[in-house]
Amino acid sequence: MNSVGGSEEVRDERQNRRLAVRSGLAVGLATAAYGVSFGALSVAAGLTIPQTCFISLVMFSGGSQFALVGVLAAGGVAAGPAAIAGATLLGVRNAIYGIRTSPIVGPGLWKRVAAAWVTIDESTAVGLAQPTPSSRRVGFWVTGLAVFIGWNITTLVGALIGDAIGDTRTFGLDAAAAAAFVGLLWPRLKHVQPVVVAVAAAVVAAALTPVLVPGLPVLVAALVAVFVGLFNWFGRAADVAPTGRMAP
Repeated sequence: MNSVGGSEEVRDERQNRRLAVRSGLAVGLATAAYGVSFGALSVAAGLTIPQTCFISLVMFSGGSQFALVGVLAAGGVAAGPAAIAGATLLGVRNAIYGIRTSPIVGPGLWKRVAAAWVTIDESTAVGLAQPTPSSRRVGFWVTGLAVFIGWNITTLVGALIGDAIGDTRTFGLDAAAAAAFVGLLWPRLKHVQPVVVAVAAAVVAAALTPVLVPGLPVLVAALVAVFVGLFNWFGRAADVAPTGRMAP
């Protein structure tokens, strides 16, 4: 009986790993598509193809990368400090992800160094969603590597396309950064607090854009999220239904 039970557990674990691999590859393929937009926008913002590819290789954080080139495109070199600050703020969340994924990665200096490179939204989400420790590791690494490889390939493709077509505004690609942010934000708007933060930050940024140098409105708008989170305004208590149960 023990051998039968052990065989079933092995089969279940293999199935979990296969599902983790499948999920990781699917997420990697879908996420990599954004790299084309980033590559084209980066070249349009004034960066060279090698510089664009270097950013994807070293920074490897879609939100931070779009923030960087978006601010540079609006204000040029003068907006560099604001662009770096905005990208850094968006990248801080990866450090928080590292705390959650540390048990998945396990001990070992070089393993942790490699994991830090691919600790992103997608790898964290897929990894933590798996049912067993082994499948979590598979989901994390497969997703992280799939996104990393795909993102860097499509970044190069996008940079080459952007360099070839010249002015990307002709094709509407100047709006791709904003569209990408909306795509990243939309699935998170399930409760009152994130909706309030998104609307308030957008209003603040729009109001300050005519009076501040490029890049600063984004940083000021980010303070909205900081204060809302610090004081937990419109937090979980606001999502409790009248019956006392948490709203879905």
